[in-house]
Amino acid sequence: MVFSEILINWYEQNKRDLPWRKTTNPYHIWLSEIILQQTRVNQGLTYYNKFVNTFPDIKDLATADEEKILKLWQGLGYYSRARNLHFSAKYITNELNGKFPNTYKDLLKLKGVGDYTASAIASISYNKPCAVVDGNVYRVLARYFGIKTAINSPEGIKYFKKLATQLLDINNPATFNQAIMEFGAIQCKPKNPDCNTCPLQNSCKAFSNKTIDKLPVKHKKLTIKNRFFNYLVIINANNNIIINQRTGKGIWENLYEFPLIETHQEIDINELILMDEFQQIITEKSEISLFNHKPITHKLSHQHLSVKFWIITTKKKYKNSISLDRLKKYPVPTLINNFIEVYF
Repeated sequence: MVFSEILINWYEQNKRDLPWRKTTNPYHIWLSEIILQQTRVNQGLTYYNKFVNTFPDIKDLATADEEKILKLWQGLGYYSRARNLHFSAKYITNELNGKFPNTYKDLLKLKGVGDYTASAIASISYNKPCAVVDGNVYRVLARYFGIKTAINSPEGIKYFKKLATQLLDINNPATFNQAIMEFGAIQCKPKNPDCNTCPLQNSCKAFSNKTIDKLPVKHKKLTIKNRFFNYLVIINANNNIIINQRTGKGIWENLYEFPLIETHQEIDINELILMDEFQQIITEKSEISLFNHKPITHKLSHQHLSVKFWIITTKKKYKNSISLDRLKKYPVPTLINNFIEVYF
């Protein structure tokens, strides 16, 4: 039995019951693939159902307010994915008359869609012979064939794509692609793979060479950047609070947060009140207290944030303040949302 047949047979017996497996609707497949980027299936499932129920078709998503989309996405992280979904939904609705792209080349024109996502949609929705290569596929192929080329090197990316294409069952690309990804997710796992029940065990190079824990090879990531955030939670006598919308292309673009002072290191209250940025915001005598005496560490993929929330009560009325009962209606980063849930 050939490699593809073994995987497909395994898949038919072991695949998880997931809603996007029961459809070829390109809109639903696209939603699921974007949501599952950098996200565990159990968490992504909840968001997939929320999006499908809230925006049943692509026109509903295209005409939605961005803040509503970001609020629905809240807690999932990597918010550029949500903005890309909205941008592409408007493009498909307005420029393509609501017709979803049906070729690999045209799918790549969608914002936020790369080789993997385009291949997944093309194969699953349109049965096109496009091989998918994600983290699970890299792991299965590297271990089975004993490949030591780094999966995140230019050479590795080309090599694994070519190999996956050669192995693809061109008569059943949709099932094969889902099978090899599922196999990597629940059988050939990153840690503690279930080699004892693996149908590929007898011909697996990594198993025979005892190199399972060494494959796949991946170059080390860039150095993590440490940042120090001081949030000013300003509440006035009318129980109004200040929030600002983040701009620029950094983290949490277009989400809301409290006034922020970023420093090069952790600071105390005496250092805070002497800063020009602080004095520009707090111009009247106010009461200041620290919510968390130990900084909250919030880890992102490329940054570690050390965060303090400073509670400031004042009599001053600010033009851009909102009432506390409206606070939870705004899309905010998970870090801010966790604070709001605890404090208010």
